Amino acid sequence: MIYLLLSILSSTVIFVIFRLFKKFEINTLQAIIFNYFVACAVGLTWFIPNPDIRVIPQKDWFLGVIILGFLFIAVFNLAAITTQRSGLSVVAVASKMSVAIPVLFGIFLYQESTGLGKIFGIILALFAVYLSSIKTNKSLNIQPKNLIFPLLVFFGSGIIDTSIKYLEANYVANEDVGLFSSAIFAFAGITGISILTIQAFSNKLKFQWKNVMGGIVLGIPNYFSIYFLVMALRNPDFESSTLFTLNNVAIVTLSTLLGIALFRERLIKHNWIGLALAVISIILVARSAV
Repeated sequence: MIYLLLSILSSTVIFVIFRLFKKFEINTLQAIIFNYFVACAVGLTWFIPNPDIRVIPQKDWFLGVIILGFLFIAVFNLAAITTQRSGLSVVAVASKMSVAIPVLFGIFLYQESTGLGKIFGIILALFAVYLSSIKTNKSLNIQPKNLIFPLLVFFGSGIIDTSIKYLEANYVANEDVGLFSSAIFAFAGITGISILTIQAFSNKLKFQWKNVMGGIVLGIPNYFSIYFLVMALRNPDFESSTLFTLNNVAIVTLSTLLGIALFRERLIKHNWIGLALAVISIILVARSAV
């Protein structure tokens, strides 16, 4: 349980940092790329005694972390495109509703429990995420030609969570959790550097040291968000469908409350309804795990 709580806390801190990026006009793409190398360094320094990165290509999960590293950058860029074309609420809904993918994965592939209380709680959680993410009284406005981008964000985000669960369950040994987490960030960073290189050759790269500082600040909680999530998934008392639901809804709820407390965000009526549904869903899903 403690690992789940720490994962929720780490992910919520990331939300606060992203809000501060906007305030200090930090280039989010550059900061995210630098953050991946910082997150990798955190794992290699704090969690792995005498790390030997030469063994990584020999690991059964090696190909998996390469794919995950690429997906991290790809989904971020797709989210940016979605925000530009359809708005922030659309990308928030697409990324957060993606929790349905690892939940279904756990139920059907691992034959996890499907009690009435749990199923109802998961359905409520999806409604809660949707209602909490909409920041306007108007309905989501997505032009047909732009529909592909939020769909790719939805599936990409869901595939990332599902892949982490699959690799953790089948290929990652207990002593490799730190190295596994670090390797994901390393390959994400390497992929990101290729993007910056292309920008540099096309004269579109505007480097500023504050973006590096932003990456350092972001990298520490980002590493822990993945590390603690993997550790929580290893808890035999929690099914992955339960854990992903609790993790996602709790992050949305805590992030929304911090938005009110720290940034004076104003919620509209369906945001409050979403928060209420989130609390109910957490209680229902948590009770099903007891």
